[in-house]
Amino acid sequence: MPRSESTSEFQPLEDKEVEYFFASDASAVIEHTNRVIFLEDDDVAAVKDGALSIHRLRRCVDDAHAREIHTLKMQIQQIMKGNYEYFMQKEIFEQPESVVNTMRGRLNFRDNSVTLGGIKDYIPEIKRCRRLMLIGCGTSYHSAVATRQLLEELTELPVMVELASDFLDRNTPVFRDDVCFFISQSGETADTLMALRYCKGRGALIVGITNTVGSSICRESHCGVHINAGPEIGVASTKAYTSQFISLVMFALVMSEDRISLGQRRMEIIEGLKNLDNQIREVLKLDDEVKELAKSLFQHKSLLIMGRGYNFATCMEGALKVKELTYMHSEGIMAGELKHGPLALVDDSMPVIMIVMRDPVYVKCMNALQQVTARDGRPIVICEEGDDETKSFAAKCLEIPKTVDCLQGILTVIPMQLLSFHIAVLRGCNVDCPRNLAKSVTVE
Repeated sequence: MPRSESTSEFQPLEDKEVEYFFASDASAVIEHTNRVIFLEDDDVAAVKDGALSIHRLRRCVDDAHAREIHTLKMQIQQIMKGNYEYFMQKEIFEQPESVVNTMRGRLNFRDNSVTLGGIKDYIPEIKRCRRLMLIGCGTSYHSAVATRQLLEELTELPVMVELASDFLDRNTPVFRDDVCFFISQSGETADTLMALRYCKGRGALIVGITNTVGSSICRESHCGVHINAGPEIGVASTKAYTSQFISLVMFALVMSEDRISLGQRRMEIIEGLKNLDNQIREVLKLDDEVKELAKSLFQHKSLLIMGRGYNFATCMEGALKVKELTYMHSEGIMAGELKHGPLALVDDSMPVIMIVMRDPVYVKCMNALQQVTARDGRPIVICEEGDDETKSFAAKCLEIPKTVDCLQGILTVIPMQLLSFHIAVLRGCNVDCPRNLAKSVTVE
């Protein structure tokens, strides 16, 4: 398109008809065009006689007058349901491919090296920082909780995990030698974006972790990681969670690459990532078992999900999925807090799901499991394949493959995604568009 004298106006070529589509997300218009212009904050766009003009409500000295036309690489097949009935179901079953796409070109399994091109130049600066701050909302926040323990272990830095809205409410002190990660699938989440500007104004290094190239968080970060999960249409996030998880694990591996004492641990994790896609396929084979489980749960009013250590984030994420898809009350409970109140809820009619893996907190989780069974609880247990000792305490059981402890959360969250999906279908809920919710929360 040639430009007119005005730097903010786009004119169609002579004798060519032109159509303009306005949307909040590029995937909404991909079936009509792959050429898009992203509007900035305070832009007003108007179309008259086939010409698009963009005006500013408030002018700043550093305003970019020109607006670039981006050509999207997204394909229409990526945002179609294919053989699935729902987008969310398709996205759950796409996870073996999406996790590989997140690692593609970054993890070299031949020489066990990890390269994150988007933050490579900033790694020396990040290694000198005082602390890491991980900031997000909803599912993105849970991906930060899931990887916090590993980040602390491999970077030996203090790691703060914050909900963006609460972070802003508290006017949290931020310093120039902090590194702040902003995690968002859409890259447009209002609270996360405002928290980013708050930290940037105080001189911190900003790292964006998003799934949308050209989004606001992408543009305003100093550097970042694109998670490459592919377009996610269902409101309840599934494959973006596992890809955010892996992106943060890869960052931890990059930060510890020159640490001889952590070499063995890094090898275990890289080997775990290598086998992850096949293990996810194994977990997805439990779909029929999970569907039968959903039939025994969908009429209940409440559901408790318990775990600790690396699996606590799975409990919170699983509970969030159940809440947003099925409109059923659900709570993710830290198993170590059981005796501080939640144990009073347990009886023979309260459904309880417990995640008990053979990791460093196994003995403590078994203690919590026995506490539940002693109160006539009938726990549904997610455990490792062949773990007969744990299965003996369970009313029902889902067995998943064994992997390195810090990656177990990727495999344990998939049965929870499937369970919330099947309960929602049985209750007649709209799986892809739950009531009162939007895919991208672009207002406070």
